[in-house]
Parts: sequence; structure tokens; C-alpha cells
Amino acid sequence: MMETHSLSRLIAEISADLGDTSLLFQLIALMSCFLLAWFLSRTIQRYFATVEQSSGVFKIGVESFSRVLWPLLALVFLFFAKLILGKFQHTGLLKLFFPILSSFALIRFSFYVFRRAFVRDGTVGNALLLFEKVFATLVWLALVLHFTGMWESIFQALEEIILPIGKSKVSLLAILQGVASVALTVVLALWISALLEARLLLIPNMHSSLRVVLSRLGRAIFILLAILMSLSLVGIDLTVLSVFGGALGVGLGLGLQRITSSYVSGFIILFDRSLSIGDMITVDKFSGAVTQINTRYTVLKGSDGIEAIIPNEMLVSNPVQNLSLTDRAVVLVTDFTVAYDTDLDTLFPALIELVSQVPRVSSNNPPSAYLLRFGADGFELRVSFWIEDPENGRTNVISDVNRAILVLIRERGIELPFPQREITVFQAQAKA
Repeated sequence: MMETHSLSRLIAEISADLGDTSLLFQLIALMSCFLLAWFLSRTIQRYFATVEQSSGVFKIGVESFSRVLWPLLALVFLFFAKLILGKFQHTGLLKLFFPILSSFALIRFSFYVFRRAFVRDGTVGNALLLFEKVFATLVWLALVLHFTGMWESIFQALEEIILPIGKSKVSLLAILQGVASVALTVVLALWISALLEARLLLIPNMHSSLRVVLSRLGRAIFILLAILMSLSLVGIDLTVLSVFGGALGVGLGLGLQRITSSYVSGFIILFDRSLSIGDMITVDKFSGAVTQINTRYTVLKGSDGIEAIIPNEMLVSNPVQNLSLTDRAVVLVTDFTVAYDTDLDTLFPALIELVSQVPRVSSNNPPSAYLLRFGADGFELRVSFWIEDPENGRTNVISDVNRAILVLIRERGIELPFPQREITVFQAQAKA
């Protein structure tokens, strides 16, 4: 004869308490747990909303954890309430709400872990939203199976389904448990690595390249440990990985040299600090600001908005111009020609004073004016100036300087010589 379902027992226990003060005490305890958890979670959120930026790590963690805080606190208070009231009376109502609140807390906590592990740019993708809905549905379905008493029957049925894998036979339950353990450990590893990355980004005196390399190494180590741990939990002998390691070595020797070189070059770039996020560099025919430094490639964003994906091997084996390695200041020049009757002694000071007033021109390194050569049409002049923010573009500031020089030349009546050509057309006379 089938056992009485858990839900039926709880309902019978609650029905027996109807008209008794024990049910009233359970209702009061339940409402007190909810209200106390809500009040405490709001208090913690308001407190850490006013914390100074120096405590930013804990502040960010609590703000992200705010949606999980209330159900977890309520679950803790409900556990102690059930433990205390259980010594004096029945606690059927608290037992009914305990798995429900546990499932709700599990869903909220899982969503928090998923988003910290997989969301990078602050935008939650549709695939993650769909996965969260599927996960929540599975959790509530497991709760229903727990209440109806079908959980153990389903486990037994899955264990009786045997699947042949090679020369071995494995139950479907063992396969599902292995997949679940691998997924759980990998997600936890990604979550811990995301927490490590967030903590490293908040260290003010650490070089950006060192932050990136530590976060990348931490993620790789955590994922490797998670996979090894999950394989051990499933019961797979780790010595079989030696075969995989040999196959990987052969693959690296035959066709993965460039890929492996890019990965190794990525760590070299991060370790030697030759590039940092925000640097303006030129490599081969690509130039722009470094926006990402990954283990295999680096992303350059040009002034036209086009992003170039550069393999890290290319940044190590080819010459690279870094406009902001030790100093972000960059010198720019503009050349023009004036007539030979121009008074250069009065023009040069005026040019220097004028260019100094152009926005973005550095005041630490004043502009300079030079006479380059005596050209065929007049004096060939050069004005050089410095800027300290090359990431904001160079063509625009050169244009501003040229326009200012043009206004000065027109005000002083200075001639800008240019080659002139005369074309004479001869018309042949027609014969009579």
C-alpha cells in the first residue's frame, strides 16, 4: 500500500490544529519571520547605500545580493522558529512553508549566481532569461514532486534505466547526476572568478594589465579545478586524462601552433605591461584604442568606430607603436607656405600665441614654429604642438589649428602662394 504523501500529512496536521492556539502561534511566527526579514534586508540595503567608496567591494556585493537577501533571511528565521516551536507544539504550517520558501530562495540565489557569472556588459541576454525560466520551472516541479511523494519513485525509475556506454553500463540517474555536478561546479567557478575580477578592478594602485592577467588566470584555474572536482564526484578516474593530454600535445604540434602562440602571447602582453586598456597603438595597418585584452586576441577601436580583432601573436612578433606607453602626450604638426615678403619675426610669435589658445592643445608643452626650407614658391613653415588626449582624435584638433592659422593669415594680409598655370589655346586658320 502506498505511503501517505507528505502534503497529505502536513494538511492533516494543520487541520488537527484548527481551533487550537498552536495554529495561531504558527501564523504569528510566520508573519514575524517575513516582516523581520523584510525589515532587516531593507535596513542592510539602506546602510550600504551610504557606505563610502572605499568600501566599494562589500557595497557592490550587498546591492547585487539585495534580491536574494530577503528570502534567505526569512528562511533562517523560519528555521529557528520551527526549531523553537517544535519543542512545545505541532509545526505543520511552518513545515509546509519551509520547502516553499527554500525553493524561492534557491531560485533567487541561482539567478544571482547566473547573472554574476555570465553577464559582462550589464545586459541580460534572451538565452539567459530563457534558461532562468526553465530552471525556475524545474525547481517548482521538484517541489511538487516532493509534496506528492513521487520524488523517490522517479529516482528509482531513473536508476533502473541502464544505458550501454562502450563496454560499461551506466544508469540514467548517474548520467544526470554527472551532468548536474559538472554544470554546478563550473557555474560556481565562473561566479567566484567574477567576484575575483570585480575585486581586482577596485584596487586603485594595481596596473590594469596585472588586473586582467590575474582575473584570466583565476578564471582558468577555477574552471580547471571545477572540472577535475566534478569528474571525481562522478567517479571518473582522472588517469584517463593522460590520454587526452597526449592527444592535445599531438594536436598542438600538428595544427594549433598559431592558436597556442596567440594564447601564450596574450599572457606575455599582460605580464610585461606593454599594452594597457585605453592605449592608442598602431600595428601593421591597424590603429586605435585598446578596448579589450583577451587571452587570444586584442580589440582595437579606431577613430571611425570600426573595431579590429588583432591576434596577440601579431602584437608580440610585429613592431607596435604605442602612443601612450609612458606618456600620453603626442606631438602633431601642420605645414604651410607663405610669400617671401612675409615678416617671419612678427608672424612666429603670433602663431605660437594663437595655437596655444586652441582647445586640447597642451599648455605644458607650448607650440613651436619653424622655418623648414626656402621653397620654390615661398617660405615653407611648420607649426608643431602637443596634445595629451590622443584617444579623442588627432584630425579634429589639426583642423582647429589650421582654421585658426587661416584666420590669422587673412587678418594680416599674408599671401599663401600656389603654383599657377596658363593654358594658351591656338586656333588654326582654315584654308581658303
